[in-house]
Amino acid sequence: MTDPTDLLAAIAAAPDLATLDAVRVAALGKAGSVTALMKTLGAMAPDVRLIEGPRLNALRETVTAAIHQRKSDLDAAALDARLASERIDLTLPVSPGPAGTIHPVSQVMDELAEIFADLGFAVADGPEIEDDWHNFTALNIPETHPARAMHDTFYMAQGGGVADEGAGPPRGTVLRHLLRTHTSPVQIRTMLKQPPPIRIIAPGRTYRSDSDATHTPMFHQVEGLVIDRGIHMGHLKWTLETFVKAFFEVDDVTLRLRPSYFPFTEPSVEVDVGCSWAGGTLSIGGAESWLEILGSGMVHPRVIAACGLDPDEWQGFAFGCGIDRLAMLKYGMTDLRAFFDGDARWLRHYGFKATDVPTLSGGVGA
Repeated sequence: MTDPTDLLAAIAAAPDLATLDAVRVAALGKAGSVTALMKTLGAMAPDVRLIEGPRLNALRETVTAAIHQRKSDLDAAALDARLASERIDLTLPVSPGPAGTIHPVSQVMDELAEIFADLGFAVADGPEIEDDWHNFTALNIPETHPARAMHDTFYMAQGGGVADEGAGPPRGTVLRHLLRTHTSPVQIRTMLKQPPPIRIIAPGRTYRSDSDATHTPMFHQVEGLVIDRGIHMGHLKWTLETFVKAFFEVDDVTLRLRPSYFPFTEPSVEVDVGCSWAGGTLSIGGAESWLEILGSGMVHPRVIAACGLDPDEWQGFAFGCGIDRLAMLKYGMTDLRAFFDGDARWLRHYGFKATDVPTLSGGVGA
């Protein structure tokens, strides 16, 4: 069958893909009729080939285009028939159910952002690979300071360099790279690039060489910083009380501030929250017992000066606590290591739905 009219008619009449493929093989296959005609071109005289070559090529292209078009038509008809025959009962429950959950750490970060946004704080971030000037020196922890021994730091075997001119370490300072041991370098970077007044929280990952039921080599912290004129401890206490009330969703909160020591704050205080235990369950509120939740204090004048600000004009307070610890206290987890095991059963039990968006009006622990 080499008559173009007959070939095109056979293609158009093909009722299904199998029949269409049979027509294609009969025309364009290795032993097909059109292929056989194309093979005769080599034996033709040159003048005849000039006439027959374009005609045969046009025939092959016409047949190929017709086959492609018929295949598209058959595919579209099959899809329409399938869609017309399928029905979905929208009253049936979704199967399988939702598999993913929001990790408690991510949920608590969202809760913190919601609470402090209502207090006028912005969320700031910074690099997790830091240099020792931002991580230690600018925070009043010089190289010989014993406080550096408090941080089991992961130092980089290579990297670092020498500081150039500009905001930050003095020119010529030898810098050594490390995994940040706290999110306090974010406070330094914010003060260096943003003029006061400053109100930020800095949540993020931090790293220390420690591992047990309540410590992991990588964990999460949130730190807060306020820099303004006339800031004092009363502002710090009110901010922390407001935060604890909103986070634990209780009205009766008693805070106890105990003198402590941090190189980057003076005076420094540990903050305990009043709580009670009933049947092994922790309840925030009252003053039957005390639970340490965070460290805080007034920003040390040397830290303010290291960031190019006049400590006689600008004062501030800072606080910091572990996000993982907050999640454990609020949602009843006992082993920090399970946070990072990737156990789907644990995530299904403690995880949050994507629709559990924290809001102050609906309760941040939605």
